[in-house]
Amino acid sequence: MTEGTQRKLAAIMSADVVGYSRLMGADETGTLAAMRAHRSELWNPVIEQYGGRVVGTAGDSILVEFASAVAAVESSIAVQRGMIERNAELPEERRMLLRIGVNIGEVVMDGDDIFGDGVNVAARLQAIADSGGIAISGNVYEQVSGKLDVAFSDDGEHDVKNIDRPVHIWRWSPDNQAPAADMDKDAPPLSDKPSIAVLPFDNMSGDPEQEYFSDGITEDIITELSRYPDFLVIARNSSFVYKGKSVDLMQVANDLGVRFMLEGSVRKAGSRIRVTAQLIEANTSGHIWAERFDRELVDIFAVQDEITAQIVSAMGRSIQAFELLQSRRKAPTSLDAYDKCLQASAKISSPDRTRYTEARSQAQEAIELDPNYAQAHAIVAQTQLVSFTSRWPEDPEGTLQAAYKSAQSAVELDDHNFFAYNVLGLCQVWQHSHDLAIASLQHALELNPNEARTRANLANALVFAGQPEEALEQLEIAMRLDPHHPPVYPHHRGRAYFVLRQYDKAELAFSQAVTQAPGWPWARLMLAAALTALGKVEAASAEVEAALKISPDMKLDQVPMIWPFREQGELDHLIGY
Repeated sequence: MTEGTQRKLAAIMSADVVGYSRLMGADETGTLAAMRAHRSELWNPVIEQYGGRVVGTAGDSILVEFASAVAAVESSIAVQRGMIERNAELPEERRMLLRIGVNIGEVVMDGDDIFGDGVNVAARLQAIADSGGIAISGNVYEQVSGKLDVAFSDDGEHDVKNIDRPVHIWRWSPDNQAPAADMDKDAPPLSDKPSIAVLPFDNMSGDPEQEYFSDGITEDIITELSRYPDFLVIARNSSFVYKGKSVDLMQVANDLGVRFMLEGSVRKAGSRIRVTAQLIEANTSGHIWAERFDRELVDIFAVQDEITAQIVSAMGRSIQAFELLQSRRKAPTSLDAYDKCLQASAKISSPDRTRYTEARSQAQEAIELDPNYAQAHAIVAQTQLVSFTSRWPEDPEGTLQAAYKSAQSAVELDDHNFFAYNVLGLCQVWQHSHDLAIASLQHALELNPNEARTRANLANALVFAGQPEEALEQLEIAMRLDPHHPPVYPHHRGRAYFVLRQYDKAELAFSQAVTQAPGWPWARLMLAAALTALGKVEAASAEVEAALKISPDMKLDQVPMIWPFREQGELDHLIGY
């Protein structure tokens, strides 16, 4: 081995452009310009995002080294999905399609270059990959199986050129990536109201860092449609299950129980923005309405309002009441403040301490830019409340009081902000102001009757207030609005059944919560309580043991703070098991 040469294990991505010679022959200048744009705007940013290192480029090909098979495959899929978006508006003869091969194996390092069997196999996989698809080796599949929410088809073993052994190949295709339907679960019934799901708008900016912006636009449109009481609008949580996947719209409509689907894309470039949207009738796949909006970025709120108003009209409803609701909407005075809030909102979808801390900082920056921006105050309140319920701060009671003040400020600044009333109501639950909490959450629903999370939060408040039957009614509606609901919904349902002393139903509900979130210790403790009440002591002990293994610091004296029942007797009943 020469000086400067070493061997190591690496994941290799090899990619090339399908029909590159044909493209060059038809339009050499345009093809070279398109290639440069794809590299700088999509390929290189995605590769950098996943920690890749470009080790070779030659004309239409690229060779990249990654530290792990997962990173290599995720990067490859992100590039292919990005190319689908970039090709969407081009005529077929000008579309640039990639073939990608991914292998993991030993490579020889020689300065910045790599050689060897690992590279050769990746190149052969790329050569036999489908246009727009990915071919991975069997050892890569073993590394990524169960870690990525994507489907690969088994193509068996192949003899490949200049490789002295068969290579087991698995294929990825963008046409086969819809989420699997739950065969044990009936599709939600169609509503008597016009029903719609808004799929995540595609980020066409060529910058993965702008993903939060396209997601934020989608969520804003969902929120504005949800205000219209004559519609049934599927919750963001369920719509975003399909993010980044090639889907069969009729299957998605059936899964969610809706008649209409909205899909679109967002392209942000400098001070300009392009939003495209199309409304589809699911049963026929017919396009009811489609529009493209090219505007200055400062007009983004007007674009959202136009899209929503045109959807309302296209779905056959008078827009007078809708326009009244829109007139109440308070947009921020600073576009930068809005952008900060979009970034913060993207971070609070899961209770991760670091992400919540970052979200709070971004929301506070938004407040500095626009002190009267109610949504920013509400997001700060949300992060403070979750910190309290998660017992992160040293002064939990002080944190709860700070959350309440932030929520109160949000409501005072915008008394039509449903999210502000939602957070305020939750603060009041943990302050043991149960009647005020229920009133705040009911008002939030008056402002946005399609908001599934608000209904689930109201159900939680009703359980703690001693009204479990009413809680179950709200949860039934919430689960219809959000078919892919988070585990907290069955958890709330289980607690309602526990208060009703219907322990068999409580066991089923808590079991569902644990299945959805096996690492949630409090769900396991509640399941243990239901099992104990049913005399299943051994199974209950196993759940307690699992909960303590997940969270060794859990203590019984934390229960009154986490579960603020109005009646001490209900708390004693729960602790007694």
